[in-house]
Amino acid sequence: MSKEPLYLDYNATAPMRPEALEAFRHAVEQTGNASSVHTFGRAARKLVEDARRQIARCIAADPTQVIFVSCGTEANATALGSVINEQEAEKLLVSSVEHPSVLQAFPEKMQTFPVDSNGHVSPTTVRQYLEDAPKGTRVSVMLANNETGTLQPIPEIADEVHAKGGLLHCDAVQALGKIPLSFNELEADMISLSAHKLGGPQGVGALVLRKGLHLEACLRGGGQEGRRRAGTENVAGIAAFAAAVEAATEELSRFQSLESAHREMEETLKGTAPETIVFGADSPRLPNTTCIAMPGVSAELQLMALDLEGIAVSSGSACSSGKVEPSHVLTAMGVDETLAANALRVSSGWASKPSDLERFSQAWLAVYQRQQRAA
Repeated sequence: MSKEPLYLDYNATAPMRPEALEAFRHAVEQTGNASSVHTFGRAARKLVEDARRQIARCIAADPTQVIFVSCGTEANATALGSVINEQEAEKLLVSSVEHPSVLQAFPEKMQTFPVDSNGHVSPTTVRQYLEDAPKGTRVSVMLANNETGTLQPIPEIADEVHAKGGLLHCDAVQALGKIPLSFNELEADMISLSAHKLGGPQGVGALVLRKGLHLEACLRGGGQEGRRRAGTENVAGIAAFAAAVEAATEELSRFQSLESAHREMEETLKGTAPETIVFGADSPRLPNTTCIAMPGVSAELQLMALDLEGIAVSSGSACSSGKVEPSHVLTAMGVDETLAANALRVSSGWASKPSDLERFSQAWLAVYQRQQRAA
């Protein structure tokens, strides 16, 4: 008998929220290019601008600061690669636990700085690496790690960066819709957002810029997005993105119960399997994320066993061509490569229930106990 599917891989992508699906259906039925001046075009433009205002309101920003792009990866690449002024330094400083879309964006210009054993970035470390960096250096630190859920002290890091005349980019893709997010309070110069991590459609995201910061478009050939990103807007995707952001912002309290369920699950697993390791446990984390290792049992074996039970989790980032390999995040945290190869990520979301984490615990412990008997 097949098991009822249980999806616990929200940090890879979340199911579409009903509000987003409704907005998408409404918008996709409209005819018109948002750049056209006729009635149909103006209707499409209204959908885009309404969505821009909606998202800006949810993150305490101004609509003029929001640039729609195709995804978080494009937002990151634009933030790191666009020309802001001719005097700007070519150097990029990024944390060693960033998403691959940051780490692999411009490797020839990039220097990484370390994190502690919880994957936490110290503002003092950032200050030290900025000592010899030229003025105008761009720094990138994510707000929430996609694998461990570790949260970074972005306002404090922003103070260090700005004191040295640098610019701070923050990948906030995983944080949006899971914790309160205010662009103004982060004090970053740029943040990246993505729709599909919180229940919007795949293929749409945003880059948010502080007021007064002007960048040169990476994609050229049209005047869309205030000449900051050429290309016909994904009207239906943008409308659905905004609907998902608003719904997620209104339901942030849902993650409080999920956080309790995650922490109870971690204690249950450690209580039965004392050698269990929860990565980032001593640092503030996203409420929906647990990165956990079963020593001596490969992630690949765990993934297959859980999949047979109808449970979907992951190993590391979803942006690695489906490969099961040791995480660069855990390696940067000083985790032994063998242990890192045993790590799974369990991530819940808007449609999850605390009982889902209980079911995962039972299945995971069953795998553990089978391996103990075999050993």
